[in-house]
Amino acid sequence: MEIVMLGAIAGDIIGSRFEGHVRPPRDFELFHRQCRFTDDTVCTLAIAEAMLGGRNFAATLRDLVRRYPDAGYGGMFLRWAFSDDAPAYGSWGNGAPMRGSAVGWWAETEAEALDLAAAQASVSHDHPHAVAAAQAVALAILLLRQGTQREGVRDRLERDFGYDLRPEAALKRGGFDVSAAGTMPPALVAAFEADNWENAVRTVICLGGDTYTLACIAGSVAEAKFGVPCEIAEQARARLTPDLAAVLDRFDARRPGDH
Repeated sequence: MEIVMLGAIAGDIIGSRFEGHVRPPRDFELFHRQCRFTDDTVCTLAIAEAMLGGRNFAATLRDLVRRYPDAGYGGMFLRWAFSDDAPAYGSWGNGAPMRGSAVGWWAETEAEALDLAAAQASVSHDHPHAVAAAQAVALAILLLRQGTQREGVRDRLERDFGYDLRPEAALKRGGFDVSAAGTMPPALVAAFEADNWENAVRTVICLGGDTYTLACIAGSVAEAKFGVPCEIAEQARARLTPDLAAVLDRFDARRPGDH
């Protein structure tokens, strides 16, 4: 199964059962009966759907969130989503980058990736750190898709966004850090240091804390380098509801990307 964005969705689902719990052993079971998609998947697919139909990011986010109100959103975002005219609320949280992988798969140029990433983030998360994190995810995916080596992507993100992407720094974290600036280094480094998609996701989940968002971001970036193993992709897609799976399929069929 070669459908893009399953890297983000599978990471979210696999990481969901460890959120806020004790760090699991490295050989944890990937898919468990307690695994489920969360707000990260819902919002990721909302951004994909918006790009399929006019790029009204706020309206599409609100529509899907209201369909799935119990997926695990933060309180401020949920209030924003249930208010038709609420403005962005200055959030610096990691909700902007976790939903940004669709932009990286859709964009054809760096300028388009950066502009779309900022646009989708700023409807709710308009703090500069959140906007930058969304741009970093989109740019990393685009560059890897285009064949840039991981070292080159790492250097670019360090230079443009100021992240410290040394493994010894990024992977020493522990506990919850829901900030966009704090989430990005471990998620990116896990993807850059891995030798396959699964190892990237295992690395961030074993850090503990905000496991499903870390795994969603790491999984999205790792997918652009390695792809997602067929069995993992199939199990992740099987855990989506029919309407969410349909968004995924439409996006994969119509994105400009590599088609």
